[in-house]
Amino acid sequence: MDALHGLKVLELGQLIAGPFAGKTLADFGADVIKIEPLEGGDPLRSWRLLREGTSVWWEVQSRNKRSVALDLRSAEGQQAVRALAAEADVLIENFKPGTMEGWGLGWEALHAANPKLIMLRVSGYGQTGPYRDKPGFGVLGEAMGGLRHLTGEPGRVPVRCGISIGDTLAALHGVIGVLMALRHREVNGGQGQVIDVALYESVFNVMESLLPEYDAFGAVRGAAGSALPGIAPSNAYRCGDGAYVLIGGNGDSIFKRLMRAIDRSDLADDAGLARNDGRVARVAEIDAAIEAWTQQRPIADVLSALDAAAVPAGRIYSVADIAADPQYRARGMIVQTQDAQGRPLKVPGIVPKLSATPGRLRTPAPRLGEHGGEVLQAQGWPASR
Repeated sequence: MDALHGLKVLELGQLIAGPFAGKTLADFGADVIKIEPLEGGDPLRSWRLLREGTSVWWEVQSRNKRSVALDLRSAEGQQAVRALAAEADVLIENFKPGTMEGWGLGWEALHAANPKLIMLRVSGYGQTGPYRDKPGFGVLGEAMGGLRHLTGEPGRVPVRCGISIGDTLAALHGVIGVLMALRHREVNGGQGQVIDVALYESVFNVMESLLPEYDAFGAVRGAAGSALPGIAPSNAYRCGDGAYVLIGGNGDSIFKRLMRAIDRSDLADDAGLARNDGRVARVAEIDAAIEAWTQQRPIADVLSALDAAAVPAGRIYSVADIAADPQYRARGMIVQTQDAQGRPLKVPGIVPKLSATPGRLRTPAPRLGEHGGEVLQAQGWPASR
């Protein structure tokens, strides 16, 4: 039986943050009913690369879900959501604060009808505070949370990390909140609660020692390119064939093995480099020594030598590398599935990996309103979709 078998989730969000949280719950067996707009559905259906009119991103984000198409601005659509929420365990929404209240679907109304309901609310700035009414997207959460200030090369424009990391972090924090609220409900009498997730706070929560370093030392951490500031050596080094190898030689014993592997026993035995603080003070010298060695060899030889020395190192993967990699395949991270039209498609596997109740792909991403009849009929509604 799936880990979340029997959990009823109503997903009202769209695009990334709310639906990613719904996807994570659905992958582990929750019955996720996705409410979409009547016209066009979730905008993610048409984002990035399309195959015969439907985004392949959609096929990942909405697998294992059921789709019901409703007009949430209409009295009928709002009544349908209230009926579904009355029997749900969890409701997910990522609209601008106040939107649900404007539709008569705010927490107070839904909680009164279903005291056990857990409501996950994801927004740019949270449900309270002076910024609550500002529109917010993941990119703004990344900027306000401190991440954008650290990305890129020193002195150049801050860059995006390449994916919608702010939205994804918010979704994962939301899932953690849902699971904690479910546990609390189970142990403490069946009452639900609100989980208020802000995009910027989700980013800020993973910013490590950024704030205490500023508070204690006035240090404002900035962009450092591929290096790991304050931890040495850890960087990307150019190899003889033009590829870059990432090397994490920052553990005290690892550093000694790395230096011997690159024929620099003098640095391995240097007492001043035995600990991280000493290495940080001489990081430029250490990085130069490493790259002088890597530039004389193709990346395959570099990795072979560092593997033999038990030094953490790896190449930078493109998606083509990922798709061909035996480790990905061995752990079920490249999954052959099919979309709603029966066309084959490779998609990412499921994480985390539970030994007794692993997640699984049960159904492909739904067509717009595909399950409206069965879902609404179960509530005594006409099967219009």
